[in-house]
Amino acid sequence: MSEPSPPLTDHTLALREEFRHHLETFYAQLKLAPPYESVEKAIRSLTTSVHALPPLERARLATDATARWQHFRQAFESSGLNKKHRGIIAGLARNRPDLNLPAEYDQFLSLYLS
Repeated sequence: MSEPSPPLTDHTLALREEFRHHLETFYAQLKLAPPYESVEKAIRSLTTSVHALPPLERARLATDATARWQHFRQAFESSGLNKKHRGIIAGLARNRPDLNLPAEYDQFLSLYLS
């Protein structure tokens, strides 16, 4: 008889905290006040989408930064964050080299340029 495998760790809390940190960084670097209700809505959206994934897919998000950022972008967009401060952020995004943001934040910025 084989021993039962240990339960998979639920990475949702860590993903929520990482996403919150990225949102705080995004708005701080753009020198804008985050739209708090929409930020909370984005975090709820991320939580819902992550909980809908099979356990192995949730676990993969812990190690796959590309997949994580796809989920972050989806939550950012579905919460309507890409509609807040739209004119200001679109202007800033057009001068991308002037922004002190790592390249992965282009996942958010590109939503303002479409």
